[in-house]
Amino acid sequence: MLLGHDDGFIRDKNMKVTVAFNHFGPNCNQRMPRVRHGFAHVANNLYQGWSQYAIGGSMSPSIKSHANLFIAPKSGNKEVTWRLGSHESPWKFYSVGDVFENGASFKQTGIGGAKLPYNNQQRFQVADARSVRSLTSSSGVLGCTKTSRC
Repeated sequence: MLLGHDDGFIRDKNMKVTVAFNHFGPNCNQRMPRVRHGFAHVANNLYQGWSQYAIGGSMSPSIKSHANLFIAPKSGNKEVTWRLGSHESPWKFYSVGDVFENGASFKQTGIGGAKLPYNNQQRFQVADARSVRSLTSSSGVLGCTKTSRC
């Protein structure tokens, strides 16, 4: 899930995206999501292993990881986050209410937090991370075939 046109597309600084109620894994590699510029609110997702990273960014995005469940792979990279580019830029990666299992870790950066840039009609109540397994129990790949409709 790559959010943002390309590193040079400055208008994506106005992008606001919510990624919620997904089950990623097992055996996913990266980009759950990767954000270029802009803001992403990543909430109530289940991450069940990753190879390179779970949440990443380039071009100094703001990312608020909110009440997700991260279950690190048994071996390999246990760090959730990844950043491409200068670490001197105003990166804002924040974890609020996340649960980390099997050694998973989240490197927070920035000052002042990644505040939600949404108005009252755009906001939603985030569930406790302990509820993520049940919230995402029916999420995943559609069971489509060439002969069936989705």
